[in-house]
Amino acid sequence: MSKKLKGVSASLGISIGKCLVLNREEFIVTKRKVSLDDIPKEILRFEDALINTRREILSLQKNIEEKLGTKHAQIFDAHLLVLEDRVLVEDVITRIKKEKVNVEYAFNQVIKKHIDTFMNMKDEYLRERVFDIKDVAKRVLSRLFKEEMPSLEGLKDKVIIVAHDLSPADTASLHHKNILGFVTDIGGPTSHTAIIARSSGIPAVVGVETATQAVSSGDTLIIDGYAGVVIVNPSEETKRDYLERQREEIKRKRYLAALKKVPSETKDKRKVSIAGNVEFPGEIGNVIEWGAEGIGLYRTEYMFLGRDNFPSEEEQYKTYFSSAKRVHPFPVIIRTLDLGGDKFLTRPDIPPDLHPFLGWRAIRFCLARPDIFKTQLRAILRASRLGNVKIMFPMISGVDEIKKAKEILEETKQELREKGELFDETIELGIMIEVPSAALTSDILAKEVNFFSIGTNDLIQYSLAVDRGNEKVAYLYEPLHPAVLKLINLVVKNAHKNDIWIGMCGEMASSPMFAFLLLGLGLDEFSVSFPMVPRIKRLIRAVDFSRAKEFARYALSLSSASEISKGLEKILKAELKNKFEEIVTAGL
Repeated sequence: MSKKLKGVSASLGISIGKCLVLNREEFIVTKRKVSLDDIPKEILRFEDALINTRREILSLQKNIEEKLGTKHAQIFDAHLLVLEDRVLVEDVITRIKKEKVNVEYAFNQVIKKHIDTFMNMKDEYLRERVFDIKDVAKRVLSRLFKEEMPSLEGLKDKVIIVAHDLSPADTASLHHKNILGFVTDIGGPTSHTAIIARSSGIPAVVGVETATQAVSSGDTLIIDGYAGVVIVNPSEETKRDYLERQREEIKRKRYLAALKKVPSETKDKRKVSIAGNVEFPGEIGNVIEWGAEGIGLYRTEYMFLGRDNFPSEEEQYKTYFSSAKRVHPFPVIIRTLDLGGDKFLTRPDIPPDLHPFLGWRAIRFCLARPDIFKTQLRAILRASRLGNVKIMFPMISGVDEIKKAKEILEETKQELREKGELFDETIELGIMIEVPSAALTSDILAKEVNFFSIGTNDLIQYSLAVDRGNEKVAYLYEPLHPAVLKLINLVVKNAHKNDIWIGMCGEMASSPMFAFLLLGLGLDEFSVSFPMVPRIKRLIRAVDFSRAKEFARYALSLSSASEISKGLEKILKAELKNKFEEIVTAGL
C-alpha cells in the first residue's frame, strides 16, 4: 500500500528506485568478570582496538579528502578527538581494574556516561557531538567483538539509502554511482550529510522521523527533493507522473548545462556576471560545472567551526590558494571571517553573545581580535598571487570600521613584503552591504573600496526588525518590501556614481522572479547558489534590460510588497509568455 512521508528537503532532485534500509543495531554488551591476571590482557585489547580504530578513521579521512576536499574530511577530526580523550581512556582502564570486568562492558558504560553528559548540554553544537561519540563507540566495539562495520562502498545494485542517520564514513560513499539518493529519520538541511549530498548532486530528504520504521529493504521509493517528500511503494499512476517529472528534470538540466557556454546578457545586450556562492571547497566543482563566472562569495567561517583550535595560516592559505587555482582565471571573492549570528564558536575564550545577530560578530569580532584577523588576511594575500583573488569585509556599519580594517590590511601587506612573500599588490577590496547604516552611507563607503556586495539575508532582517530564524515572524521577512527595494536602489546608485561595481550574494539574488527586478535596479553581478546559476542566466537571456529598468522605476513607486509582487509576476508572464513557468517556477 502506498504511503507518503514528509521530511525536510536536503538536496534537490527526484529519485526513483529500490531502497536499502541500514539497520545498525547496537552491540549487545554483557558484563563478565575477569581475573586479576587477565586485567592486563583486557587493557591491551582496549589499546589495540583504539589504535586500529584510529587507523581506520585516518584511512576514511584520507579517502574523503581525496574525493570531496579537506573541509569534508575535517568531520573526522571530532572522531579522532574522542579516541584521544585521555579522560575517557583512563576512565575505561580504571573501571577494568577496579571492577575486574571485561573491556567491552567497561567501555560501553563509560561511553553511556559521556553520551548522557553531552545530551544534557545546552549548547546545540556540543549536543550534536553525541553522533560522533556513538559512531566511534561502534567502531571500537566492532574491533573488540572482531566484527566488520558494514560499508556502502561495495554496493552492486542501484539503491536509495534509508537510515536513522548516516555516519561520516557513510557520507564518504555518497558519491558512489549506485546510490540514487537517501532518506534519514533525523537531521536538517545544514547537516554534514545534507551538505555532502548537495555536493554530490543526489536527491535527499532528512528529518522524516519514522522512515526506518515505515519502509523495508526492497520497497520502491520516490524521493521528491523539491517538496521534501518520500513516497513508499507508489501507485503505477504516481510512478508514471514522477518518471515524467524526472525526464523533464533531466532535459531541463541538459538545457541549462548547455547555457554555460553562452554569455549572461539580456536580449538588448546588457552584460551581467553570474557567480556562485561557496561554503566548502567541495562545492567548487559544482560551481564550475554549472557555468558560474567565478565565486562571488567564498564563506570562510566554516573552517573555524566545530574544532578546538583556530585554523593555522598555512591551512587557510592552502585552502584559499587551491580554490583560486580551480576557478582561475575567473575571480574568487573571499569574505573574511563572519562569525556570530547563527554561526558561533564554542570556545571558552569566545563567550556566547546575548544578542548574537546584533552583537560581537563579523568585522567587529575581527577588529577586536587582530591576531585571528591578521592570520586570515596573510593567508588570503598569499593566495592572491594568482591574480584572481578579491577580499570582502562583512557587516561594515560605518566608515570608521572600514578604515580600521584597511589599516590592519595594510599592516599585514607590509609584514608580507618584509618577509619577501609574494601577493597581488593591486588586490581588490570590497565590503558587504547588509546593515541599513551602511546602505544609507554607501556614498561615503564607496570612496573606500573597489566594490560592494549586498547581503540581502541580513539587510532584510535588520531593515524590517525580523529575526529570520524565528518562525513566529517569518511572514514579515519580505524581500519585496518597499523599504528594502529603496535601500538596494540607493546602494546601486551610490556605487555607480563612484565608479565601483556592485553585486548581490544574498538569497534574493537566487530567485529567477526577483532577478528581473534586481537587473532593472542595476546590479552588475549576481552571486547565487550553484544550482541556480543556469536558471538565473536563462532568465537574464530571456528579457530586455530596458523593460527591467522600466519596471524597477515603477516598483519603487508602489506602496506594498503585495503590489510589487503582483506587478512583477504580471510583467514576467507578459515578457516570457509560455516560458514563464519553465524559467521562473519549474522544479521549485
